[in-house]
Amino acid sequence: MLDFYKGKRVLVTGHSGFKGAWMCKILINAGAKVTGFALKPPTEPNLLSMCGIAAEMESITGDIRDYEHLSDVFRKVQPEIVFHLAAQPIVRDSYKNPLYTYETNVMGTVNVCECIRQNSCVKSFLNVTTDKVYENKEWEWGYRENEPLDGYDPYSNSKSCSELITHSYKRSFFDKMGTSVSTARAGNVIGGGDFANDRIIPDCIRAAKKKENIIVRNPHSTRPYQHVLEPLNVYLMIAEMQYMDCAYADYYNVGPDDCDCLTTGELVDLFCEKWGSGIRWENKCVEGPHEANFLKLDCSKIKRVFGWRPRWHIEEAIEKTVEWSKIYVEGGDVSACLDRQILEFFAG
Repeated sequence: MLDFYKGKRVLVTGHSGFKGAWMCKILINAGAKVTGFALKPPTEPNLLSMCGIAAEMESITGDIRDYEHLSDVFRKVQPEIVFHLAAQPIVRDSYKNPLYTYETNVMGTVNVCECIRQNSCVKSFLNVTTDKVYENKEWEWGYRENEPLDGYDPYSNSKSCSELITHSYKRSFFDKMGTSVSTARAGNVIGGGDFANDRIIPDCIRAAKKKENIIVRNPHSTRPYQHVLEPLNVYLMIAEMQYMDCAYADYYNVGPDDCDCLTTGELVDLFCEKWGSGIRWENKCVEGPHEANFLKLDCSKIKRVFGWRPRWHIEEAIEKTVEWSKIYVEGGDVSACLDRQILEFFAG
């Protein structure tokens, strides 16, 4: 599959984030001509800098809310394929700053769509949203792509809006232009190099590094966890297939099998087992803003359309995350580990 990307002009928004950096490294290794557009990395340390990814691509520092700057980049780069990952991605942060969250996640999407409308070079566009776009009724079965979109909190709701904007531009403009457009609604991702706040695995790694107990604020919430390479593989597959045939352009859930939908407590138990060294966690449930307790996706559509199946289940996903993170903690070659895991995943 990755041979398709050799020599292709690819623009990735949000390349300085966790998923964006992994995506760019995959594309670079595949021989693509990669341009990234994003704010400076949101954390220190960060994967983009640690692994020298920015030096292997055209890395542009810019704000997705700045239409003129983004438009200038589109005109100069003339991308054939666009992956839109730029976002304010943290639920709890969206309560602290809803205005910035909506400006970034809603108007940022409008700006990307408008740039694509103005540049006929784009043949394939994928907007990466989230599993949280659905109206969450806390039921036990997975949400399907035709369920109502109505996220509760400002982050989730802004991503629901991002979906609707994409749908409108697709019907109003892109279908007539011959530009293939899809959205991908992915579950929670884990993997080496995530240093974000308010995410459980980064919290685990920070605690392990300090040799402290892991603090878990909601051990009973259930989420669909998957290694970051799983959804990135799907994004690349969708963008390639719809580039070749617009019939593949659609809206897709991307999540693990039911066996990998764990409670946070179960996930942390697995992390402690794989990390070793006697690390433990403690439940410190505190009152905070509303977050969903139960969320699961029905991914039968993408399995049916593409014949896709997850490659790394949750135990292996944790093992790979721990492998990278221990190399980081010990001051080893994290870039080599990144390349090795990418090679291993796509060779499977």
